[in-house]
Amino acid sequence: MKYIHLITLFVLVVSLSSRGNAADEFERPPIDYSRGTPDNAISRLQGMLDSGELTLNYEPRFGYLPALLQALQIPRESQMLVFSKTSLQLRRITPRTPRAIYFNDDVYLGYCHAGDVLEISVADSNLGTVFYTLDQEARDSIQFVRHTDNCLICHSSSRTEGVPGHLVRSLFVESTGQPIFAAGSYTVDHTTPFAQRWGGWYVTGTHGTQTHLGNLVVEGRQVPQPVNNEAGQNVTDLSTRILTTNYLTPHSDLVALMLLEHQAFVHNRITKANFAARQALHYQRTLNAALGEAEENRLDSTTRRINSAAEDLLDALLMVDEAELAAPLRGTSGFAETFEKIGPRDDRQRSLRDLDLSRRMFKYPCSYLIYSSSFDGLPEVIHEHLWLRLWEILTGRDTSPKYAHLSTQDRTAILEILVQTKPGLPDYWQHVAEPLSR
Repeated sequence: MKYIHLITLFVLVVSLSSRGNAADEFERPPIDYSRGTPDNAISRLQGMLDSGELTLNYEPRFGYLPALLQALQIPRESQMLVFSKTSLQLRRITPRTPRAIYFNDDVYLGYCHAGDVLEISVADSNLGTVFYTLDQEARDSIQFVRHTDNCLICHSSSRTEGVPGHLVRSLFVESTGQPIFAAGSYTVDHTTPFAQRWGGWYVTGTHGTQTHLGNLVVEGRQVPQPVNNEAGQNVTDLSTRILTTNYLTPHSDLVALMLLEHQAFVHNRITKANFAARQALHYQRTLNAALGEAEENRLDSTTRRINSAAEDLLDALLMVDEAELAAPLRGTSGFAETFEKIGPRDDRQRSLRDLDLSRRMFKYPCSYLIYSSSFDGLPEVIHEHLWLRLWEILTGRDTSPKYAHLSTQDRTAILEILVQTKPGLPDYWQHVAEPLSR
């Protein structure tokens, strides 16, 4: 009997371990992605529509787009235009008819001129990124349709941290909008060098002598080397490239693009930490039950997996390896000013949403998504690790080279801002009278 028990236990361990390597691990307990019940900005909006508490007005020109942006408090100034055929409605997308993307801290919304649907992805505290479409035909009953299959072909891979997530790419695109994959591509986040960003995107704004791949349409299927994109730099007017009246604004704002890349990256890291902790604890409970151990018995492998995911999120929050800017940036739509107005400020009027845009993205290098519902919804074991590590770094107890980009002044400012503006901090955060020498 003991031999049979050991064989059974071995099979269980091998089975659970193999699940950890499966691409669709999140489709199994404890995540159950496709079967899980969403709880996010779109599901809550659907509830308001169903109850009659809210209605969305339909406009003949833009459909439900203006009303949905208003209902979700997504600023029009966030508009960005992408002309690569890399989305659900690819037949609608060309360099003359780009897809528009709008976003706030939780929701990303895609719009195609004369498109069939609005495409939506939203951060969900339990399920990571959840995908929806909304029919662009006027209807008496408005229904967001959740997608759990075709969207995951692109939005669940190593490019999205192996979880259902957001994907921002830079690639070379020819005149029909088809990507030239043979020429290579880049997955873009705040660590990506400026020169590799925005292939396949329109970009409006000024950035000095530093160059990027935006506004570039390749003639033919061969990308000339070296790439000459002089005409695509410091563009502030798209009227010669597209019919701007087909969109809510004439902009594809440079600052909005920078924030989109950062935010998508951090959202993916939040989901990765969320899933990793829940999966590790689920594995632990299953194994402890098979061994007859106490449910709370913590395995070393559980702790390592949780801490590893938490450290990856920590690096994203603190802008580790952020690509340095060589010249000041300025957008065209006013998005920077709109973005900075949102969110809490301390008694010195400092905010984690304050932008630098001269040598780096933020004045105080700690992501504003630390205030998000997705961050707040992380498992307690992730919060425990993150708050301790943040405290060690911001108080100067951790002087690892990885965090050398954070000056003494940066660390002090971030700590002081968080103490005043972030509810629920551990008690030990409240007793740092003079965290670092000024």
